[in-house]
Amino acid sequence: MNDEPQGASETSLSSEPLFDYSFADFDNPLADLEGLHEINPHRGDMVQLDGVAFCEEDRAIGWKDVRDDEFWVPGHIPGRPLMPGVLMIEAAAQLSSFVIQTYRTPAERAKDFLGFVRSDKTIFRNQVIPGQRLIILARLESKNSRRFISLCQGFVDGNLVFETKVTGMHL
Repeated sequence: MNDEPQGASETSLSSEPLFDYSFADFDNPLADLEGLHEINPHRGDMVQLDGVAFCEEDRAIGWKDVRDDEFWVPGHIPGRPLMPGVLMIEAAAQLSSFVIQTYRTPAERAKDFLGFVRSDKTIFRNQVIPGQRLIILARLESKNSRRFISLCQGFVDGNLVFETKVTGMHL
């Protein structure tokens, strides 16, 4: 039985990886935290990526090493901390923004801000806990002068833990 509405996009999300990420070299990243700061404006507790291992004009591989000292650990959930889903989506949005901003000039990046405005088709398939590495894939589905849409997935130890579709806009 097909639950998709008639006319649904051919690029609906799937439990299969968006693309092969086995080649990613996390020991020699394209961008570490300092490199992320050159592209993305997030600072402090709102930085949800530790690095980017690979980036092309339409896709990227990033990661977040989930630590015991994350701001959310004491309260979500006491005694059994689980990374909040909203932070997984935020990490996906940050990786998607990194893809877009990497291929813009510094002057273009300075003239406006990329804002995360929507997430759709989000599914959480498993938990993410401190001590785990969350690997995030982002693949641009579309982009124009005002907005972009990315399909994103998160994996821990090769297992899909979440998927979502994020939309960002130049503000």
